[in-house]
Amino acid sequence: MPPLGKKIRVLVVDDSAIARRAIMDALSRDPEIEVVGGAEDAYVAREKILALEPDVITLDLEMPRMDGLSFLKILQAHHPIPVVVVSSLTQAGSAKAMEAMEAGAIDVIGKPSASQNFAQMAKSLAYHVKGAAQSRNRGKGEKAARDVSTPSTPSASITPFSPRRVIVIGSSTGGVEALRYLLPRLPKGLPPIVVVQHIPANFSRIMAHHLDELCPFPVREATDGEELKAGHCLVAPGDFHLALTPFGMGYKVRLPQSPPVHHCRPSVDILFRSAATHAGHHALAILLTGMGVDGAIGMKEIQATGGETIAESEESCVVFGMPQAAIRLGAANQILPLSLMPQAILAAINAKPKK
Repeated sequence: MPPLGKKIRVLVVDDSAIARRAIMDALSRDPEIEVVGGAEDAYVAREKILALEPDVITLDLEMPRMDGLSFLKILQAHHPIPVVVVSSLTQAGSAKAMEAMEAGAIDVIGKPSASQNFAQMAKSLAYHVKGAAQSRNRGKGEKAARDVSTPSTPSASITPFSPRRVIVIGSSTGGVEALRYLLPRLPKGLPPIVVVQHIPANFSRIMAHHLDELCPFPVREATDGEELKAGHCLVAPGDFHLALTPFGMGYKVRLPQSPPVHHCRPSVDILFRSAATHAGHHALAILLTGMGVDGAIGMKEIQATGGETIAESEESCVVFGMPQAAIRLGAANQILPLSLMPQAILAAINAKPKK
């Protein structure tokens, strides 16, 4: 992260001169950002990184001579620097963006559709760049501690729980990798899990598919009116809020497109506040890495009803923003690194809900 008071220096890497200029112009509107240059391919980018020493890179994935994903892997191995992927919203583009996040990209944002332009999404671009600038580079030891390739689920048994029990999880910058670490380490048979990750439309579907392949329980992108089921996990679609609503002894989900909250849609606060209202002390809320304050107020409301609340500690966060906001409010009953969360989640589910 640049020193306090210094602008965030950004290098824009995109083979399209039009897109490159549009991204540069959009980011230049933010007084906290300085665009130090642009590059049309990986080879030019490499030279400019050495010469200009940017704090953050925005990176296209479809480029000549060397594709963005290959460049990202080389960059993270030899010259780690925060990277925000700016990718097409196609199915193929979304899949590659998820690969890029696995390879070390901090965040991903979709290129505008035909009905949009970069100027319209200038605030979103700046938001993601600022989040990347706040991220922490991880050493080999910490990366190994978060390795998602060989998850081991806890062996503890699960006691019978109320059909009103629900686990709600919120995350943002760095959250995709945090979810890929946490969820596969949870066993089958838990109460319904609902996830809000700040992610663009269409990318959420790909993320849910990847998690489904890793987890011992089904993970899907939520659909409006869908009933929550024990042993299943639903992910909020990008560009839609997700809220719980009562249904029988359990819940259904609503997917409104009401205005963004904390510049985010989906918003963690929307999910958490609905859980506080309808699940109360039966809710278990988990707030993971992310920039900003989204989720802090909702977590405080869940805590006030007697629900259990867990915030990720600074030591494992990519960006200690959202959990820190909740901690400052006194909303977190437990503050834990990712590595201790699977056991804590099981302990909370097996414990008798507070009243």
